[in-house]
Amino acid sequence: MKLQYSTGARRSMFLLALGLVACSKKLVVSNSATPAATAVAVVPGVSQELAHDRARRLSRLGYDLHLFVPSRKEQPVAATETVRFHLTEASQPVQLDFKEQPDHLKSLTVNGKPTAIDFRQEHLVLPSASLQTGPNEVKIEFTAGNQSLNRNEDFLYTLLVPDRARTVFPVFDQPNLKASFQLTLTMSPEWQALANGPLLGSTATATSKTLRFAPSDTISTYLFSFAAGKFERVARTMGGREMQFLHRETDQDKVRLSLDPIFQIHADALQFLEQYTVIPYPFRKFDFVALPDFQYGGMEHVGAIDYKASTLFLDEGTTQDQKIARSNLIAHETAHMWFGDLVTMQWFNDVWMKEVFANFMADKITQVAVANSNYDLKFVIDHYPAAYGVDRTTGANPIRQDLENLKDAGSLYGNIIYHKAPIMMRQLERLMGEEPFRQGLQEYLRKYSFGNATWPDLIQILDERTPADLQAWNQVWVNQPGRPIFDYQLQTKDGSTEVVITQQAEDKSDRLWPQLFEVLLVYPDGRTKEVAVNMNQRQVVLPPAEGKAAPAFMLFNSSGLGYGVFPIDKQLTSNLGKLQNPVARAAAYVNLYENMLVGRSLSPRQLLEVYRRTLPQEKEELNIKLLTGQLTDIYWKLLKPAERLALAPTLEKELWQAMQQNPAANSKKLLFKAYQSVALTKDAQTRLYQIWDQQQAPAGLKLTEDDYTALALALAVRDYPAATPILPHQLTRIQNPDRKKRMEFLMPALSPDVQTRDAFFASLSEEKNREKEAWVTSALAYLHHPLRAATSEKYLPQSLALLEEIQQTGDIFFPASWLQATLGSYQTPTAARTVRDFLAAHPNYNSKLRAKLLQAADDVFRAEKLVL
Repeated sequence: MKLQYSTGARRSMFLLALGLVACSKKLVVSNSATPAATAVAVVPGVSQELAHDRARRLSRLGYDLHLFVPSRKEQPVAATETVRFHLTEASQPVQLDFKEQPDHLKSLTVNGKPTAIDFRQEHLVLPSASLQTGPNEVKIEFTAGNQSLNRNEDFLYTLLVPDRARTVFPVFDQPNLKASFQLTLTMSPEWQALANGPLLGSTATATSKTLRFAPSDTISTYLFSFAAGKFERVARTMGGREMQFLHRETDQDKVRLSLDPIFQIHADALQFLEQYTVIPYPFRKFDFVALPDFQYGGMEHVGAIDYKASTLFLDEGTTQDQKIARSNLIAHETAHMWFGDLVTMQWFNDVWMKEVFANFMADKITQVAVANSNYDLKFVIDHYPAAYGVDRTTGANPIRQDLENLKDAGSLYGNIIYHKAPIMMRQLERLMGEEPFRQGLQEYLRKYSFGNATWPDLIQILDERTPADLQAWNQVWVNQPGRPIFDYQLQTKDGSTEVVITQQAEDKSDRLWPQLFEVLLVYPDGRTKEVAVNMNQRQVVLPPAEGKAAPAFMLFNSSGLGYGVFPIDKQLTSNLGKLQNPVARAAAYVNLYENMLVGRSLSPRQLLEVYRRTLPQEKEELNIKLLTGQLTDIYWKLLKPAERLALAPTLEKELWQAMQQNPAANSKKLLFKAYQSVALTKDAQTRLYQIWDQQQAPAGLKLTEDDYTALALALAVRDYPAATPILPHQLTRIQNPDRKKRMEFLMPALSPDVQTRDAFFASLSEEKNREKEAWVTSALAYLHHPLRAATSEKYLPQSLALLEEIQQTGDIFFPASWLQATLGSYQTPTAARTVRDFLAAHPNYNSKLRAKLLQAADDVFRAEKLVL
């Protein structure tokens, strides 16, 4: 029998193992018994004032929650809850957070006495007269909120980050009030479930089944989770640890090919993190679930990680990039067990901390977990285009942002957190040295285990391990948005070459980004020299290359580790093939694209010509992914429609030939996808139709059901005429019921009939039609495809008008993905004017939503200038 410990006992044993019992700290911000002068105002959300007051007064939290999930989705979820906490002083009321209607609260008992319900401004206010200094117990009978239960016909799951626990049940919903959750679920007898705590036991009747889970580890409220429904359960023991996995995948080939790597990558990630941190896995169990069309790639719930099923289950047509993405996702969520779950931010202004370390560790893990992953190349391609995509815009945000109320925490998420922050962290690791940096992280995790910490707490630890001024470094890299633009002058004298590099903030301010990067000098005889640059001043002179002639050309940021817009040597574009290192080529492609977007060096059409020459020569799969993505973006966003039509026959032919000539199956697939994207001529579309109709892939290429579905959608958006309607026929080919429902949802958005598309867009005004956010954003991308722009641009004003509601009702990535899918393909002045008119008409618009809008509209604004 496996011995079980209470959460408190386990924490003491864990701290004892680390030698920390003598200095273990309380989890509350302050334990002062001084009474509050006045009661905290009752306002929507969770204000900083409320959070500070509760952290000062509350400790020893625990929740017992019993949910009665009916068999029909339309029926409410009845619930009971017992909340236990210790109160340091009871002179003022205590607010429980509950974002639901008043009629959801049925009864309230405080310390054994029935109490009148005082519910206002999203809070259940517990009167001071019913409270007592010391232990308190609150019992509530209520109807659970549906917003974050993600209910489907035969399964449901919670997703409560950042402040969504309060949308389901009354709770102290802030990250520094950690608690243990004991869950009981009553549900359909054929359903299975997974939760934070281990399963203690179950009872069943003819019509229902009740599962009782053990108390969870002590966790923040956003990490409370369960999934229940019709799932397949797979259990394996890896590295001495049992893992359970719930999924709904019906494609047995995907299951057969995917189960082994899914479990193995988890085991490899756990082993790596235990070795890197010198801290054993800190929680009682490690299980996970794959969910159809999950809103994120994954979510790091302790003991019950959620994943998007399509990322985990891969088939015979899988590319190397997809395998790396799966490994990275699994490693990211596993890293969160230490970074975010074991040590959690005090307040969501530091949410980026858990994300940066999860990405940072995931990159390191994938380097050793996946063969041929090329860590440095993957780092460049994954992070730089995404980070620049936000940081180049007028809506750019710093890595660390201010947050007054948790109700706005969802708007903090984005590519700056997920992609610029890892670049910053790798620069910091390079500045300090790998071992001092690692030792600093280990101390940070030991010191704040099972508690909460801030970024300044970590900076203080790291600052003691380096002579560099991390406080000043931190100010520009973390606390401010934007990026530098570099330039250079080259002078040759007495056989030596001198290169002077200068740095200027893109916004023309006087900021300076201290950083390390390399410059590659390539000489006429083929010799090369890579010079390290410590750009700690506004102007730096490279050491002269004595005894060498002037270089034939130079590549700035050749290792891909610097950050900013680096200059382009005029000779670079004709010499890309001479760059032997694929990382250097990736850095060159990123440099070229960013210079084109800022109007320096090359026009869109000129860069497109460079890529057309380069693509057949590029053999590295990840670089082909980068090149084809940039090429198709230029094609659709930065060429006039007439230019696009004129170029299409030649470009289609070139991509098809490149696909046929490339010997690697994965690269062939990427090139085929690019061909599918650009296809405009009748010949190209007919070729695609025949491939889809006959389900006969080109030689050397493996296409799966998902690929044929994507091909059908591409043909539909082109209104390809076929005797048998393409989408209904493809629907009959799809076997998985979850993927079939997705296809049914998308079909009206792809209808050739304008009125049908109008009706579909109008339906999105109703919240119930936006529940499947991944479906909605996919549908919007087709609805606003460039080939549909003439009839879809009229949707833009209403799309912008819905944005605030989408933030309030959707999950954290939905506002940005809604905007990107809506605005991402437009290049007309009228579309740009619609955005500007909206902003002008709303001068007091939510600042974080305004920034998201400016980020999404950046391509539209640039198209105004570049599409001449």
